[in-house]
Amino acid sequence: MLLNPRKGYVSEINVTPFVDVMLVLLVIFMITAPLMTEGLEVNLPETKAVEVLPADNENLILSIAADGSMFLGKVRVELKDLDKVLAQTVKGQNKQLFLQADKSVPYGLVVEVMGQARAAGIADLGIVAERPEKPEPSRPGR
Repeated sequence: MLLNPRKGYVSEINVTPFVDVMLVLLVIFMITAPLMTEGLEVNLPETKAVEVLPADNENLILSIAADGSMFLGKVRVELKDLDKVLAQTVKGQNKQLFLQADKSVPYGLVVEVMGQARAAGIADLGIVAERPEKPEPSRPGR
């Protein structure tokens, strides 16, 4: 408490340092948030479907790279352990699994992964693909 000669003691809180700290934290989070959304680089096949992948955290993404290595989120998973890991992950939860496989991955591996996901109790399985780039329509007279 400070002593004010006219009013006596002043018991007000000085919020200026608090506001300064909060603004610095806001700037830090604004800069780092876009950097936290990186994932595994996978060359996805293209499709003309318009459905978009849900962006909530209630879903799992299983990525299969071109060399056959698998990642559940950012954690590497072996094919022999996949059904156990998926069963533990979705145990008692209603999660949807999205399969993101490189287009050079053999079809048999993708089907085997889908079978293990079904055996682990995942009822909703989605396949992630890229939408092809649309060429800009040419205009007459150009």
